Amino acid sequence: MSDNVLLSVRHLSQHFKSLKAVDDVSFDVMKGEVFGLVGESGCGKTTTGRAIIKLYEATGGDVYFKGKRIVAGTLQYRQAIENAAADLKAGKITKAEYSEIKSKNVAEIRRARYDQHHCDDDYERAQVAAVKAKYDELIKNADGEKAAELQKEYKAELYKAKKSRLVTKIQMIFQDPIASLDPRMTVREIISEGLVIHGEKDKAVMDEKVYKMLETVGLVKEHAGRYPHEFSGGQRQRIGVARAVVMNPELIIADEPVSALDVSIQAQVINLLNDLRHELGLTVIFIAHDLSVVKYFSDRIGVMYYGNMVELATSDELFAHPLHPYTKSLLSAIPLPDPHYEKQRKRIVYNPLAEHDYSVEKPTMREIAPGHFVRCNTAEFEKYKAEMGI
Repeated sequence: MSDNVLLSVRHLSQHFKSLKAVDDVSFDVMKGEVFGLVGESGCGKTTTGRAIIKLYEATGGDVYFKGKRIVAGTLQYRQAIENAAADLKAGKITKAEYSEIKSKNVAEIRRARYDQHHCDDDYERAQVAAVKAKYDELIKNADGEKAAELQKEYKAELYKAKKSRLVTKIQMIFQDPIASLDPRMTVREIISEGLVIHGEKDKAVMDEKVYKMLETVGLVKEHAGRYPHEFSGGQRQRIGVARAVVMNPELIIADEPVSALDVSIQAQVINLLNDLRHELGLTVIFIAHDLSVVKYFSDRIGVMYYGNMVELATSDELFAHPLHPYTKSLLSAIPLPDPHYEKQRKRIVYNPLAEHDYSVEKPTMREIAPGHFVRCNTAEFEKYKAEMGI
């Protein structure tokens, strides 16, 4: 894995009983970039984001954050055991071979379950060790009142280190700015809740961070004592942004943060996210179905359809050379404020049954051009290469 890769999603699957909401999705997110995730409603964009941040327990696949596995599903290992059992029954493998396959995959299931529930343990130990190393030297060289002050500070920092979690470095901005804020909590309580959970006890420190964050997102500190119902939709979304950013994350998953807002307010929130991205060095997964917004904001874009990633490329490349029929259909739906263009604009309707024949060979993600991946079989792969002139 490259040092520049902050998040790596590998064969992620999220099934709800027989419904495959996300099915074998893979992509990398580089440090400092905005990765756009687009597709129609119900295609699995939000489910992907929620599985990454562990709001759902992934069915299969892995997610690595800063090189550490934070999400580990077991579907692929259970399927391997089932396939081996079928092969044993058909006489394709021996009992000894079946036992070896089963024991190997059972061990992988145990490791996956351990990583899923204990991925933060090593991170916590490292944070505790760093705090001890820092304060041991300081306390050793201090005396009297200074030593007592440092001892008190050390205990507070050690408590926070024991509460630290690697997954906290990923924060989410939710789609609905009304439903995502507790109506019984003040803005101060909403924004500082994460700080409290992770060990911050100093009220003055929390208030200072809350006031600074309110000003960062374009609100004022007087808003801290108000309740969510006293704000407009755009202001509520700013509070949601502040709640995420106050935790000092490295990655933000923005789940359609502007879809419930008026167009003018959408621009304000997008510009705010753009400013925060550059000021704080954030990496963003931007989930949306409005392609014109995604093009403006994203460095690379992944297109999803029915739980699958069907195309992935840089923003400019995707708009200049869309290859998958579904991507072409999405792009054809973008309206422009030009009446002459709109009169001539032709909608491309995507019909997967007519467009693809996967009866002989199933599709996989393949690299057509450097950095441009499309879900296709061999025949389509050759067709797309010819279309690109390669």
